[in-house]
Amino acid sequence: MPATATAPPDLSAFSGVKLLRLVATAVIDLSRHARTPEPVYSDNVQKAYNHVVVQSLLRGTPPPASVTELAEWAATKPLGQWPLELPDDVEPVEEYLVDAGTRTPTQLCYEWHVPAQDAAAELFENEVIRDVFVQCEAAGNPAAYTAFRQLLVEHPVLTGVQMAMLLGETPELGLVMETVKRCYEPAPAAFRAGDSTFTTCARCGCLLKPYGSGWRCELDRCRREQRSTPGGQIIPAATGGVLQLRAPLRMFITGPGLAEIDLQKALARRGLPAEMWPGCDAYDLRITLPNKAVWAIDVKDRANPALLGHTATALRHQPRYDEAYLVVPGYRFTDREDYARVFKHYCPPEVASRLRLMSDAQFLRHVARTIARLDGQVADA
Repeated sequence: MPATATAPPDLSAFSGVKLLRLVATAVIDLSRHARTPEPVYSDNVQKAYNHVVVQSLLRGTPPPASVTELAEWAATKPLGQWPLELPDDVEPVEEYLVDAGTRTPTQLCYEWHVPAQDAAAELFENEVIRDVFVQCEAAGNPAAYTAFRQLLVEHPVLTGVQMAMLLGETPELGLVMETVKRCYEPAPAAFRAGDSTFTTCARCGCLLKPYGSGWRCELDRCRREQRSTPGGQIIPAATGGVLQLRAPLRMFITGPGLAEIDLQKALARRGLPAEMWPGCDAYDLRITLPNKAVWAIDVKDRANPALLGHTATALRHQPRYDEAYLVVPGYRFTDREDYARVFKHYCPPEVASRLRLMSDAQFLRHVARTIARLDGQVADA
């Protein structure tokens, strides 16, 4: 009896964008590896390594010799040199999955991360925010949500003493205190300086990592603006230990939260006080113009405009508004001149028609022009 031919395996299943997502997940798994005693790599890590090897061999290029070398690729090989075959407008050619200075996953890596066992699953920070939203909405307590969000933005680092005193100083957090505790973890020794102290970033409040003779912050904006300036030192033995927000929350809550606060202050200087996180974070800011028109503003600080467009959704309708805006810090547009075009290409048309993308500087100019026009209409009346 002749042997039955078997179909070759479908190697395309983990190529391109799908493989990049798997590799990003593996890198994040590896970043947590040192915190557990388990010496065996996760399924995500092994699968990512296997498929990178296969795709490398298919292209006739040397593959990583081990998982350790794959991790080294993440810090030293820009994504444009990986065997990924990404679309031109998605491919972050000169970007890395691991920051060479801090040896921690970059924000771009977290943006690409999707748990391999559930492609529809959301990142940890979205799960946390959703849980808190449900709790606060069910209890009819928006003040608890505002206090929670403000804590994550303004205090990415807490000492053990500060954590113990939170409820006394901010009683609104009582409803969500168990979730607050989930959000923080002990700061790893890699962030300690030689004298065993921790140092915070003067701009964002996150922990700085020793880097050569200086310091390096994990957040893109601090590094981009060369503002990884020491803010203060913390001695763990004198403060009951040091806790920091989990990495996804630092990347996607603390970072954009600082941009939200900067925008709030800029609007206040123009006579437009903004309500922060209205309706348990239906969107980020809400302003009322002199003609009583209401604008809703959502602030994002994302490195990849394709991913931002793909995941963009229309803002919730309550609290009500007349116009909706998606505002991104200007340095993202400087880094990628095609940022707006790529976002529009990947954003669902029904969302793009109801959500206008602008840089923070563009939005503030738009506000100024609108107010000037309204003032002119009043003067002509």
